[in-house]
Amino acid sequence: MTEVVDNSARQPPGRRVPGPARPARSGGAQRRPGPGARPARRPARPRPGASGVIRLGSPRPRLRMIGLALTLVLLAFVVRLLQVQGVDAATYAAKAEKNRYVGYTLAAERGGITDRNGVALATSVDAYDITADPTLFSREQLKIDDGPEQAAALLAPILGQEQDAIVRKLRPENKNLRYTLLASRQTPQVWKQIKDLKTALATKAEKDKGTVNVLAGVLSVASSKRVYPNGDLAAGILGWVNADGKGGGGIEQQLNNRLSGKDGEIRYAQSGGRQVPTVNSTETPAVPGSDVELTIDRDIQWAAQNAISEQVRKSKADRGYVIVQDTRTGQILAMANSPGFDPNDLSEASSANMGNAAVQDAYEPGSTAKVISMAAVLEEGVATPGTHVVVPNRLHRGDRAFKDDIDHETWYLTLNGVLAKSSNIGTILATGQLGKTQRQANRVLYGYLRKFGFGSPTGLRFPGETAGILAAPDTWSTSQQYTIPFGQGVSINAMQAASVYSTVANGGVRIEPTLVRGTKGPDGQFTPAPEPRKTRVVSAKTAKTLAQMLESVVDDREGTGTKARIPGYRVAGKTGTANRVDPATGRYRGYTSSFAGFAPADKPRVTVYCAIQNATAGNYFGGQICGPIYKKVMEFALKTLQVPPTGAKPAKLPVGYKP
Repeated sequence: MTEVVDNSARQPPGRRVPGPARPARSGGAQRRPGPGARPARRPARPRPGASGVIRLGSPRPRLRMIGLALTLVLLAFVVRLLQVQGVDAATYAAKAEKNRYVGYTLAAERGGITDRNGVALATSVDAYDITADPTLFSREQLKIDDGPEQAAALLAPILGQEQDAIVRKLRPENKNLRYTLLASRQTPQVWKQIKDLKTALATKAEKDKGTVNVLAGVLSVASSKRVYPNGDLAAGILGWVNADGKGGGGIEQQLNNRLSGKDGEIRYAQSGGRQVPTVNSTETPAVPGSDVELTIDRDIQWAAQNAISEQVRKSKADRGYVIVQDTRTGQILAMANSPGFDPNDLSEASSANMGNAAVQDAYEPGSTAKVISMAAVLEEGVATPGTHVVVPNRLHRGDRAFKDDIDHETWYLTLNGVLAKSSNIGTILATGQLGKTQRQANRVLYGYLRKFGFGSPTGLRFPGETAGILAAPDTWSTSQQYTIPFGQGVSINAMQAASVYSTVANGGVRIEPTLVRGTKGPDGQFTPAPEPRKTRVVSAKTAKTLAQMLESVVDDREGTGTKARIPGYRVAGKTGTANRVDPATGRYRGYTSSFAGFAPADKPRVTVYCAIQNATAGNYFGGQICGPIYKKVMEFALKTLQVPPTGAKPAKLPVGYKP
């Protein structure tokens, strides 16, 4: 008999008594859980001291914490968005505009300079300013550390610059700098070399990811370059244009505002150093400069420059100048200096030769100034061309004994002979008659010197022009009272000297010299230069008499200017040989040799003045070395201007007399 055990007594209170097992499914097979079926629950092992029910913690506090954190993050984003788009919108837009848009100056085309016949003397040709954006050479942009060095190695031989100099421009201290000028006014060929190299690097970089286009930040801006087609011809007049595109001397400097025009500007969006074509750009067009037409004739300028350059070389002189002037208008037909310079290549130019010495050098004129003394004597009526003048070998005045250029027995000359033989003593005696006392005579002579232009600007307003030195008569020393009448103790420039003879040739009326005939604006309209000022200096009668006296200097066999004769023409002229003040020491050393005159003497058309400083080889007398230059240049000018001989016979005024 089977024993029945009651386990209920052993079961702890509160525990469920398992029921009878469920019968197996038909077929005797037990059901296996399929996919997604809940696995059979294992009976939990009782833990000592644990209650029978397991309770999970509430998730709400954690959800609240996460929600609060997300809310704070979103709130921060909203506040920042409001700040950027609302409060600081304009500031950030300006920064974006600044970084996105770049602007460049559009250089205005510089006006040309021509001679009186329209022949180009200075012009501008297409060129390029080579620029760069330094930010495009940074490590962040190129992903390499030596971008500026690699770019400089490629650019240096093309631009003719040192690599270090280019590196400094591509790696500036200001890391935000977006523009730097690498080289200005380069030829189109130079920019083409850079552009081809830049394209080749870009193509290689697209195929080979290891290649970097280090020239991506190199750009160009269209510009222009100043060119002087005739080389050193008229360089002293024209001047040059400096690296900033401004006139550095001569007409280029004097009329820079008219020649330079007004620059424009272009502004466009860029990305990676390239213009974004889909974004609008703004452009203010440049206004071209005006063309300037000078009074000079290129051919006459060439003849004058060749003649003076040849003589300066032959005489081994410091320098020389020739001026050719139209006596009727005051217009300068030529103004040549030697030595000069080539404004196309200033690297080879000497700073001492880069000016216009014909208006910038101040020197004592010597005997060419005697024509003013003669003009004063004639105009004041104290003598005539035939007045007798006894000229001793020495003349004692004050503490000095004055002499002529040669020793001689007593000369018995007319006033005309004093000028023809260029007697210093005879000139002192003649001008002494201008006043009852020497002091009064000094004042009268001073007045005529001023009227003829001594001590005053010529009117050209040329850069660096000197007015010369003419002291007030009451301050003249004992020596100056007697040397100034024959051209020592007073200083002038070559233009002032030429103007004196043009005044006599123009019937006694001084016309301010001019170098500019007019300007032509961008609209093509020509504007003539203002009329020069005219001043009556001496009467027409005095001027005519002076012209006849000056003919004796050249035509008479006793004259000092016979080498200036021109067959078929009546020539008026005067020689000059003055002691020269050395500008380096301030002491007398060497001579200033000169010749001045006009032709035809009875119907003047052209004035020519020549001066040579410190001739050290051969003859140094003005009539000997400047007379031939005068002849050569005057002949060429008369032929160029088609001035025929008058055919009239010279006056043949007497030079001396028998006591």
